[in-house]
Amino acid sequence: MKFVSKNGTVVKSGDSLMTKKMKKPAKKPVPVIKEGTFSGTTRGFGFVLIEGEEDIFVPERDTKGALHGDTVQVEIVSGESAGKRREGKIVKITKHDAVFVVGTFEKSKNYGFVVPDNLKLGSDIYIAKEHTKGAVNGHKVYVKITDYGNEKRSPEGRVVEILGHINDPAADVKTVLKTYGLEPEFPQEVMDQTETMPESIEEKETIGRLDLRGTLTVTIDGEDAKDLDDAITIKHLENGNYELGVHIADVTNYVTEGSPLDREALHRGTSVYLVDRVIPMLPHRLSNGICSLNAGMDRLSLSCIMEIDESGNVIGHRLAETVIRVTRRMSYTEVNKILTVMRSEEGTPELENEKIEMEKEYGELVEQFLLMKELSDILRGKRRARGAVDFDFPESKITLAPNGRPIEIKPYERNDATKLIEDFMLAANETVAEDFFWQEAPFVYRTHENPDPDKIKKLGVFIRNFGLNIKEGKDGIHPKELQKLLDSLEGKDEAPLISRLTLRSLKQAKYSTECEGHFGLAAKYYCHFTSPIRRYPDLQIHRIIKDNLNGRLTEERKELYLEFLEEVAVQSSKTERTAEEAERDVEKMKKVEYMERRIGEVYDGVISGVTNWGIYVELPNTVEGIIRLENIQDDFYRFDEQNYQLVGDRFHKVYRLGQHITIMVLSVDKLLKTVDFLPFKR
Repeated sequence: MKFVSKNGTVVKSGDSLMTKKMKKPAKKPVPVIKEGTFSGTTRGFGFVLIEGEEDIFVPERDTKGALHGDTVQVEIVSGESAGKRREGKIVKITKHDAVFVVGTFEKSKNYGFVVPDNLKLGSDIYIAKEHTKGAVNGHKVYVKITDYGNEKRSPEGRVVEILGHINDPAADVKTVLKTYGLEPEFPQEVMDQTETMPESIEEKETIGRLDLRGTLTVTIDGEDAKDLDDAITIKHLENGNYELGVHIADVTNYVTEGSPLDREALHRGTSVYLVDRVIPMLPHRLSNGICSLNAGMDRLSLSCIMEIDESGNVIGHRLAETVIRVTRRMSYTEVNKILTVMRSEEGTPELENEKIEMEKEYGELVEQFLLMKELSDILRGKRRARGAVDFDFPESKITLAPNGRPIEIKPYERNDATKLIEDFMLAANETVAEDFFWQEAPFVYRTHENPDPDKIKKLGVFIRNFGLNIKEGKDGIHPKELQKLLDSLEGKDEAPLISRLTLRSLKQAKYSTECEGHFGLAAKYYCHFTSPIRRYPDLQIHRIIKDNLNGRLTEERKELYLEFLEEVAVQSSKTERTAEEAERDVEKMKKVEYMERRIGEVYDGVISGVTNWGIYVELPNTVEGIIRLENIQDDFYRFDEQNYQLVGDRFHKVYRLGQHITIMVLSVDKLLKTVDFLPFKR
């Protein structure tokens, strides 16, 4: 029933006239739009990454055809104010990241398509017949995208270069270089500048520098290292303290600000260490020549000379431009052997003879190495006391044959020699950072933010399955809690897994113009000062230090630094991520290639992950593979998510994290870089 008011308004039965007049159309909420970088996944959905914020989940239906790496605008549709995970939909792609793509070509009758090596791109690329450049099935190709497509249509492209066949060992690393835009060759103007560099220093260049050429000095590096950028001196002072000198190659003496060399070094940001080669930040003529602290050669350096007390406190320091001459080049293996033998208790005649031979071979250096070990233990103990987290993962050491095929994979363990160099570099980095923080000078710090509380909560829930726990304070978790957790895992089967999950709960370290501290090191002040040959931030820091030492750090100069140091920090963080991804990709590639020749072989391993689609197993050689659920035939298994285990319905057999298991290698997928295993009974 309706009736009409005097003013002609139609009112439904049951509504009062007053109510009808007061009703107003509801205002639509203003959409929350943010801009960030789209990170795709192999399963179609993705995330929008925004610096300093939690990632925004984007379902497959709402990606709008965005590719991994694209800059996008995303509208948040839920979770913004409810304290839940934010979900959004992409409303605009403002910039495409991928212009060139590396992938595997697959030929059809009248066209071809390329499956990108970076599976996060989430879409094959259509190649018209006239743009295939003669590629055949299995060719690794370099493709230029000519049309990015949309949510309904695949991207299109043309083959620019055929890199080789997927089964060619020489082609695999080449594809990674192309994928990440890593250039082995330097531009001609850079090489022209490099050709003008001297091969040795002249005496006039040492004027005004602190002359340390008469001081016993060593470098300690890997056997195959060629760019030696740090050297060590040490002595015991009469007051019982230690004097530790960390002497770093003075690269800025040759890489002048704004020069072609400097611009290219900033563009590269870092050296990239792949399994079979190094893509250097600086040309070899510099990094292996005049800037390398080679034994017996006069070299210009920038030194941090610290006085350290018996508790590990740096009670005084001096930064100086110096000239040094390395007494002897040592390897980690040699120094570790000296420390092991010389610190052994009196034993067999053979051992005593070995000590005598070492003293003959290395002379007074033996005493130096023992003193270094003594100080290293003090510095490491001090860091542990304040709560620094030490993730001691075995890295993979992959040995290749001349043709590029992997012939051995084994863990590369840290030893006492690697640890003492690590301790000394950390001490210098902290000392330099604190010095310039209190000077309030423009600077580039190495920062590591506190972990995301939600990730720490998830870690806490997970480790409770193993009877472990971590305590959070009012201001979040302290690194000492994570250190205690890792200490409690020593010798346990689940130690590698929980250590990795703990590491993944932390944020990534980055470069910043703000001194925000380093969570992992439990340090208030930290920077990278010790590797200017292979890291641009170190090079930039050296310039600031030298300007300060020579009275050039004027207010005008500070303003200039403030203008571009932010760019240095952002670019250096970006190139570091790229280098890490490229190094990880090559390592995965070589591991798969290694296991391809071992199909049918049997290994003992440890369960490193349990999911609703299968079991991940890590072998002693660091290779990880998966036992897919459909390949476990002895029962029907269900995933117990709460306890991270698979449980059989009939026989109640359990597969859980940290459990030892025997497997047989079933197959490999070189495209996906995965290895499949089967359970095996001996």
